[in-house]
Amino acid sequence: MSTPAFDAEAFLKTLTRKPGVYRMVDADDKILYVGKARNLKNRVTSYFRASGLQAKTMAMVAKIARIEITVTQSETEALLLEQSLIKAERPPYNIVLRDDKSYPYIYLTDHGDYPRLTFHRGAKRRNGRYFGPFPSAYAVRDSINILQKLFQLRHCDDSYFKNRSRPCLQYQIQRCSGPCVGLIDPDDYREDVELAVLFLEGKSQQVLDSFKRKMDQAAADLEYEKAARLRDQIQHLRKVQENQYVHGEGGDVDIFALARESGVNCVQALFVRKGRMLGQRTFYPKNELELDVEDVMDAFLSQYYLASKNRDLPKTVVVSHIGDDRDVLREALTTMGSRKVEIVRDVRGQRARWLALAHENASLSLKSFIADRRNMFARFVALQDALSMETMPERLECFDISHTMGEATVASCVVFDSNGPLKSDYRRFNIEDITAGDDYAAMEQALRRRYTRLKQGEGRLPDVLVIDGGPGQVGRAHAVLDELQVDDVQILGIAKGPDRRVGLERYFLNGSEIAVDGAGDAGHLLQHIRDEAHRFAITGHRQRRQKARQQSELEGIEGVGPKRRKQLLTHFGGLPGVKGASVEELAKVPGISRKMAETVYGALHQ
Repeated sequence: MSTPAFDAEAFLKTLTRKPGVYRMVDADDKILYVGKARNLKNRVTSYFRASGLQAKTMAMVAKIARIEITVTQSETEALLLEQSLIKAERPPYNIVLRDDKSYPYIYLTDHGDYPRLTFHRGAKRRNGRYFGPFPSAYAVRDSINILQKLFQLRHCDDSYFKNRSRPCLQYQIQRCSGPCVGLIDPDDYREDVELAVLFLEGKSQQVLDSFKRKMDQAAADLEYEKAARLRDQIQHLRKVQENQYVHGEGGDVDIFALARESGVNCVQALFVRKGRMLGQRTFYPKNELELDVEDVMDAFLSQYYLASKNRDLPKTVVVSHIGDDRDVLREALTTMGSRKVEIVRDVRGQRARWLALAHENASLSLKSFIADRRNMFARFVALQDALSMETMPERLECFDISHTMGEATVASCVVFDSNGPLKSDYRRFNIEDITAGDDYAAMEQALRRRYTRLKQGEGRLPDVLVIDGGPGQVGRAHAVLDELQVDDVQILGIAKGPDRRVGLERYFLNGSEIAVDGAGDAGHLLQHIRDEAHRFAITGHRQRRQKARQQSELEGIEGVGPKRRKQLLTHFGGLPGVKGASVEELAKVPGISRKMAETVYGALHQ
């Protein structure tokens, strides 16, 4: 039975002119698009005008089965609700950021005589000072590395710090002053902490002046080794100043520049705190409705700031483009940050230079991104020729198996499309109930589990299934797909070449060996997806093996739950004591019967 077409004319007659949010829903109850409006009637009506719509907008409108409306008190409230819904539903026609995690910080604890510097991500609930945000975990660790060289503050956790009897390797390589064993006075350490804080606040010149005074004093006191160390610190600090883009002591600014080419958008973000550039980050927001660059920037900024928890708000946001939503977004950010936040485009001086730098980086990143996409497309075309396919394959899946002598076997499935790796579709399978080390059985189990789900409609079948293996593995794959009645997928096996050399692999398509140039585009594509499957499988195997290592041997014994495990470990002082106990000794533990003691003993000494 066909679904009746959406009656736009009747629906528009009922619409209010109040602000609010609208959700466009298709016949399968999936949300296509979420939008906000100052005037709902005017905004929604614009989608159904007779002319002037983009082709992609018309395609979306044709899918609409109904439109849901939520009225709000203000346009700002509508903006906040819109971003909340976009984050929850991830509609295909909205601009949705994949990376909405909170950014990392440097955290300085405030307890004890010897505070520590460490990495932090998430809510800032603990007492202490937070410096950032930094654009990536790498930027935080790089900054901590610099701080350790300059100020030799400890980085170790408290339990490690309290149980040292001699200084660790960090002291030996001059990255720590050895507070764990009292090699530095608390007052001197506190002074180093204060200098580190000044540095993180962008006041590098004050730090430099302090180092110079200390060096002169050390030289006057004939402490030449100390003076030499301070001289080295001064030289290192000067070098850091050159590389850190320090521009004064004021200014918390985020800079966003947008570049567009060949229908692809690139937003380059620069983060400045206390006048010091902490780093940069690149985003490629999708633009399914072919919005103008101003509207793309508005949607991006709304997603970036409003759809993420614990996002650090600067005093000023500098942008290359801005649309009609600037005032609404500014009001929302001011409300969320409990302080005035400015959004500006026309800037001078240093901010203009930052914006120019962001725009230059956006253009360069975009050109590189488009070149990579074109290269990937060319590789898919080359694979079509190599496999003699009538049409270009649009989706590849590759499987690999990883284990250590049969232990913790994991199968990986990675997916590529013409844009490259499609990581949202990657899957891992923990392999159970097979003979240890039987790669054929492991592959068969993984394929059966994967393609049973795909046959049930949980995903999309690939055009080419790539197996890391020779004719034997390809034959098992054929048997599984025949059993599941999947007959429209080509199966390609990749067998390692002589001495496992890259580029000399042998390829088997549907059971017959074919020639693929390992140095050509098709060979590079197949090597790429095979290596990615191998990496993904090894990562999963290591995680599973590590988890197994961390589990107590008592956890697998029937009838021994958390309470009995605790009683056994407490009574004998740990697992070695339990394993060394006799049945009689085990039976003396409260809650452990003679029969249970025999079970535990047998399991531990099998």
